[in-house]
Parts: sequence; structure tokens; C-alpha cells
Amino acid sequence: MTAITEAKAKAAPRRRPGQRRPARTGRPPRELAGEVEERILDAAAKVFLERGFDGASVDEIADVARAGKPTIYARFSGKEALFVAVIERLVRQHTGSLKSVAVGSTLEDQLKHVAEALIRNVLAPNSIGLCRAAIAEARRFPKLASNVHRMARERGIEGVAQILAELARSDGAPCLPAFTADRLPATTRRFIDMVLLPMLLRALFGEDLAAVEGEIGPHVSSTVAFFLAACRYRGD
Repeated sequence: MTAITEAKAKAAPRRRPGQRRPARTGRPPRELAGEVEERILDAAAKVFLERGFDGASVDEIADVARAGKPTIYARFSGKEALFVAVIERLVRQHTGSLKSVAVGSTLEDQLKHVAEALIRNVLAPNSIGLCRAAIAEARRFPKLASNVHRMARERGIEGVAQILAELARSDGAPCLPAFTADRLPATTRRFIDMVLLPMLLRALFGEDLAAVEGEIGPHVSSTVAFFLAACRYRGD
């Protein structure tokens, strides 16, 4: 053994029998990767709500997430990708929660519960705040606003269409022309537009959220009844 090798061996701390090796730092284990991504998206949502898209920075998001910028860039290409991912996760959470509320003895009752839950989800302060952030950047960042709107609408329609398809199968609604497989996407778009857009626009333009929420019940009852009447209409 050379003198240098011997010196290194003496300097290195010896592990006692049964002592584990020190934990390695760097890339998180695969089972924790999802947790890291969720932490990043939580931080991004917080910063976007406080600063808006233009005022937010990846540096601040990294600081809030307690993650290095390389960790963020390994998952997202930049600030725009982070913003889109935050909105996509929000839409996924909103539509995923609707399955548990689709209860009732009739299709109309089930649709009322779905419509009411959908509206309440979107009228949540964080949801309204992120919608306003996207709209506010439409002039300076038209591509971002367009991508966010298209993605949110497509994901929302996909999620709600799955629920309507399940309700249709359980309630015999496939006999209705609007609930056949080829027409269901268009039917879902109309359902979302009718029940959600009037309430969403009022909230986005600054009406008191408590007042808007107080009108959800009557709005849903009349809108769902009209929607189903239109679905049953054959035009012959």
C-alpha cells in the first residue's frame, strides 16, 4: 500500500458493524418522484396566484417548493409548461371528484348533482384566481392563453363525458339521441356550457362569490330540466 493510499484509508471514517451507509443525495427515489412533482405544482399555483404569470419566476417557485431549478427543469420545460400543468391538474381534480356526487334515483337528479358540484369546484377562489391569471395574459401571451383554454376545455369535456356515459348506461339514456356514442361529446360540451358558463362569467367579472353561489340551486334545476328536454327532442 502506498503512503497516499494508506493516508486516505486512515482518514476515511470506519462504519461500525451493522451501521448503514449514509443516505445518497441527488435524484429522488422513483417512489418519491410524484411527491416532488406535486410539491412543485403546489408551489407554482401559489406563486401564480400571488404574482400572475408575468410576475412569477421559476426561481421563486423553486424557493417555495424547496427544490432546485434543475429538479424543476427536469420535469417542466419552463414557466409556461408549469402554468399549463397547474391548470391541467386543477381540471383533473375537478372532474375526478364528480363521480362520487352523481347520485339520485333519476338521470335528472344525478345530472343536477354533477352540475352543482362542477360549478362549486370552478367557483372556488383558487380556480377563479388562476382563470383570471390566464385571461390577464391573453394580450401579452396569446399562445399561452389559447393553449390553457384549449387544454382545460378538452380535459373538462373528456372527464364529464365519461360521467355522462356511465349515467346513461345506468339509467337507460342511450335511447335518447343525444346520448349515443357519436353524439355524446357534443352533448357534453352543451351541458358544460349551459350549466357552467353563466355562473363562471359572473364570478370572473367580480360579482360576489357568496351571492353567485346562492343562486346555484335554482340555476341548476332549470338548466338541467331544459337540457334534458332538448336531449329528448327528436325533431320529427
